[in-house]
Amino acid sequence: MATEEHSDGLTFHPMDQFKIQPLFREIEPGSCVPAEDIVHGCLKWYEPTNATLWMGLTLLAIFALFVLGTRGRAIIPSRLQSVAELGYGFVHKMVEDVAGKDGLKFFPYIFTLFCFIVFSNFLGLIPGALTTTSHIAVTAFMAVAVFLTVTLVGFVKNGAGFLGLFWVSSAPLALRPVLALIEVISYFVRPVSHSIRLAGNMMAGHAVIKVFAAFAPLVLISGIGIAVTPLSILAIVAMYALEILVAFIQAYVFTILTCVYLKDALHPHH
Repeated sequence: MATEEHSDGLTFHPMDQFKIQPLFREIEPGSCVPAEDIVHGCLKWYEPTNATLWMGLTLLAIFALFVLGTRGRAIIPSRLQSVAELGYGFVHKMVEDVAGKDGLKFFPYIFTLFCFIVFSNFLGLIPGALTTTSHIAVTAFMAVAVFLTVTLVGFVKNGAGFLGLFWVSSAPLALRPVLALIEVISYFVRPVSHSIRLAGNMMAGHAVIKVFAAFAPLVLISGIGIAVTPLSILAIVAMYALEILVAFIQAYVFTILTCVYLKDALHPHH
């Protein structure tokens, strides 16, 4: 990425916060090809990065809440135990309501997905943190895993009857082949929309906050900053509050869509 250190005014790059950087060494500008992509051409597959760090912190936070926070199993729960039980009950009810009682055997997998996404989203709100769920590689891996799991479950449980998911028997006979083609396309598009929705929403909100933050120091540079800086600070606060809501909603949407897909696999004719 070209630098503009000697240019006048503010220079900021909202997307820099999403770069994957190695933890234990500096990458010299120009040492990678192309030069604009300083990082991705230089990382080794075994090298720990900031993404590794924040995904590790996500796992530690989940462990702290659900293992350390509930080890007492008190009848009158502590705050941590209450939060853990609330999260457990919330996802359990979601799976049962959407996928049915047959879907509860997949509850550990769905609950793991929800916890990882919601903790990653909230940890990403810490200033200087990397939001791992803003990377399509992370969300695409989870979405493809859900897609393959649901497809395998559908065929194992229903055999060729799983193909009934694509045949709209209630439609007029002449339209059924066309609708079947549309259903097949929409089925294979699921992992794309599933992954892009989460990554796109997390990236967009953080990028907008970064843009507003770039205008906050204007009061130190020019007179117009007297008006712009307070507005930018208010915008940052408003966007941050919205991102707290989005962090939970996106985890909920990813999880409930997983339950819907699982329901289709378990009951393709419903």
